[in-house]
Amino acid sequence: MGAAPGNVHTHEHGHDHVHDHAHGHAHGPGGHGHAPASFDRAFALGVGLNVAFVLAEVGFGLRAHSLALIADAGHNLGDVLALVLAWAGTVLARSEPTPRRTYGMRRFSILAAVANAGILLVAVGAIIVEALDRFRHPAPIAGGIVSIVAAVGIAINLGTALAFMRGREHDLNIRGAFIHMLGDAAASVGVVVAGLLIAATGLLWIDPLVSLLLAALITWSSWGLAKDSVNLAMDAVPAGIDPLEVDAMLRGLEGVVEVHDLHIWGMSTTDVALTAHLIRPCHGGEDALLATATRLLRERFGIAHATLQVEQGLAIHPCDLAAPGSV
Repeated sequence: MGAAPGNVHTHEHGHDHVHDHAHGHAHGPGGHGHAPASFDRAFALGVGLNVAFVLAEVGFGLRAHSLALIADAGHNLGDVLALVLAWAGTVLARSEPTPRRTYGMRRFSILAAVANAGILLVAVGAIIVEALDRFRHPAPIAGGIVSIVAAVGIAINLGTALAFMRGREHDLNIRGAFIHMLGDAAASVGVVVAGLLIAATGLLWIDPLVSLLLAALITWSSWGLAKDSVNLAMDAVPAGIDPLEVDAMLRGLEGVVEVHDLHIWGMSTTDVALTAHLIRPCHGGEDALLATATRLLRERFGIAHATLQVEQGLAIHPCDLAAPGSV
């Protein structure tokens, strides 16, 4: 397990174990490595500005009696947590493994994503309850204040998104931060429209209606986060990777006649690992097999941490993990 890249260890029973922990990993499908430390400043600026704006939205929302503004603050708070998650993921991904934590601290990003999704879904429930109460008992709203505060949010969110534009094509964490900030800008546009409509028409039901729409937006984004994070926590195959295609690729390697005990999982929200047993009756060429397999796994599927065990498939030494359903 721990062999240097390109090494092949020959074990008893005719089994070979080949392991690759390639330098310059590509992380996640289509990934191109960890986010550089230069993005730490962008994360710090984005988190700082958005935390200040969330506090301002809550304060002005309470002053203006606007549930829509408070609901948007809840949505923005969720994306602040997402920013912190992405930031923590990029920082922890650069940490070195230890003898106790052999994968380092990469898995923290998955645990944080599960907690983040749970907090957001609870917040949605509170917003819905309050919005329904506002339909029954409308309260006066300062529509002008609502629009002004939300307009400031549009500028902050767009500015934060621009800070991540340069790296969105090369890192999934950066791309997630970029998309979250654009989503926040769109939500703030909705609040501006609600404030203007209330100021022009005096229709107080517009505020709880917009709150319910924002709750639906939060639910939609949080549900996807919850599903993906729980799947990652359960070591499911990461989204965007077809295990059947991976299996077919491995079966197409020179001399390979069968593949079993194939596992693909996320070590973090960006790092993907794989283990598999390859039945290859012929001798020789193991180094070439390793080089080809790990290169194809990186290029086609973004799987950078691959461990492959090569077996001759002799009946006298059967593999205990060859039976379907074995783990």
